[in-house]
Amino acid sequence: MAKEIALTTKVQQGTPYQLDPNQTLKAAQALVSHIQKEQKRLETASEKKDLLATGDSDDETQEKVPVWLILGTKKFIQDQKRLKPSKIALPHPFGSPDARVCLITADPQRAFKDLIAEPTFPASISSRISRVIGITKLKAKYKSYESRRQLFAEYDVFLADERIVTFLASTLGKVFYGTPAKRPVPVTLTAGLKTQKGEDGKKVKTGVKKGDTAVGTPQAVAKEIETALNAALVHISPSVTTAIRVATADMAPKDISENIEAVVEGLTAKFVSKGWRNVRSLHIKGPNTMALPIWLAEELWVEDEDVLEEKWKPKAFVREEGPSKKKRKPLYQRGSRKSRRRPRSRNRTSPSQMT
Repeated sequence: MAKEIALTTKVQQGTPYQLDPNQTLKAAQALVSHIQKEQKRLETASEKKDLLATGDSDDETQEKVPVWLILGTKKFIQDQKRLKPSKIALPHPFGSPDARVCLITADPQRAFKDLIAEPTFPASISSRISRVIGITKLKAKYKSYESRRQLFAEYDVFLADERIVTFLASTLGKVFYGTPAKRPVPVTLTAGLKTQKGEDGKKVKTGVKKGDTAVGTPQAVAKEIETALNAALVHISPSVTTAIRVATADMAPKDISENIEAVVEGLTAKFVSKGWRNVRSLHIKGPNTMALPIWLAEELWVEDEDVLEEKWKPKAFVREEGPSKKKRKPLYQRGSRKSRRRPRSRNRTSPSQMT
């Protein structure tokens, strides 16, 4: 008799759930090396010369190659607060300082345009914002698929007021949300305002009159925008797999590994329910590369109660005793109209043949 081998064993004292920096650094080095070799191979194999390419096209092409962190969980994340788009600050931002930014705000948009145009608003941030558009105007002007594609190609980064960011998926459609490249990053445009509980128990902004638009202070809002531009967008999907862009291929492997560690720490602390216990796997990959594992869970369950103490055995089938059911009679025995009809003879003779 063959010896039975247990596929999983219950952990009695837990598992050291943490990311190994050495493993992350090795995976980052291998991924960057593979992407660089693949780019050189494609350049060598290409016989046609790109007439539109400039002298520094290699660096520009490399900067556009993203590095993704693939998060795998053991159970679906169903909490709506965790599924709301958010961001995690990165120690080494990969955004371009010359990126064109489009800011999507709540209505009315004029209040936020005036905020950015104030003299006290930092010029280093206001100069990067190319356009400010309200949610109502966005719905009215960009209804067609072609107009949304034009908006998608016109700007490099899209920021959105956190109060209306959940409504943008139905407004912008699959042009923006079919790919995680340019999904709107939430930003708090009411930063700097204090909140207090009103008479009805709801939180209200202090210093804002009834009917006025809640707008934050220039310094606080500028800091929020700067943080959003230098952060990684986290949009947890209601499934067991989520992709997060954490770096680009032109960065040093050490910087990539530090970004990965910061994102993983933020995910397990804020976004993934049950934290590390619900994490099944962590991989990094490029757009056209294999996924390299940097962490794999030893157990396939979240709670220890999900594991049986004894070996599972199938229950024996016992036939329930009871009154036997009557068999259903055939159709011709139920007194239906079809059974009362006289069957038509196929060899019916005509009156002429009878004589």
